[in-house]
Amino acid sequence: MRELLADAARTLVPPKGDRHGPLPPLLLALTLVTGVVDAVSYLALGHVFVANMTGNVVFLGFALAGAEGLSALASVVSMAAFLAGALAGGRLGTRFAAHRGRLLAVAAGLQAVLVAAAVVTAAVAHDGTGGAGGTGGITASVRYPLIVLLGLAMGLQNAVARRLGVPDLTTTVLTLTLTGLAADSAPAGGAAPRPGRRILSVAVMFLGALAGALLLAHTGLATTLGLALLLLVAAATPAWRLSRRDAEWITPLG
Repeated sequence: MRELLADAARTLVPPKGDRHGPLPPLLLALTLVTGVVDAVSYLALGHVFVANMTGNVVFLGFALAGAEGLSALASVVSMAAFLAGALAGGRLGTRFAAHRGRLLAVAAGLQAVLVAAAVVTAAVAHDGTGGAGGTGGITASVRYPLIVLLGLAMGLQNAVARRLGVPDLTTTVLTLTLTGLAADSAPAGGAAPRPGRRILSVAVMFLGALAGALLLAHTGLATTLGLALLLLVAAATPAWRLSRRDAEWITPLG
């Protein structure tokens, strides 16, 4: 337990000289964004994910088999937007290959622009809460632009997090993180590396999903997306400020 808490503390407040510098807490903020955004997409945009592509592949299969409440088109649009965002993230990774801080700052800034566009789209459309029952009255003319904007943002985030290479902080995928918690644990005969970080990653995405669902139910779509926007700005600002310093963590991993 002591090691778990110490590892969690190191993730939240990295010690001076840490190889990844401030990246772990900033990526935790992006993990929180993922939970909020996927709550919006699943609960308000018609049972589709914009960050969890494994879920979309499964949903696509269900939809093609005739399952009710699922849209094959929505899943395909989301996956296409995610792939386009990931492609852009890959290009950014090449452009800023020598500076991880600027890579994260620019990517989070671009994500913020995309999510801001989604906030404006939702606000102009005057859509209310999505609720747990589906699209909540959101028309296709609003639904698909939102899926595209959010899918682009999350694909970009996933590609950049992959390029940053901080262990156990992919920001969008938790399957391997959960597997590592069990498979690398002491009962399994493992060394249990980074247990605190892994648990934090899972807990933060859970909290993002919880907050997104509650906000969506009690406020509205634009307000919920506004929370994701604030989190992105909160990540981009220190990333840009800290990236101006000449520190070891800004260089790519060998």
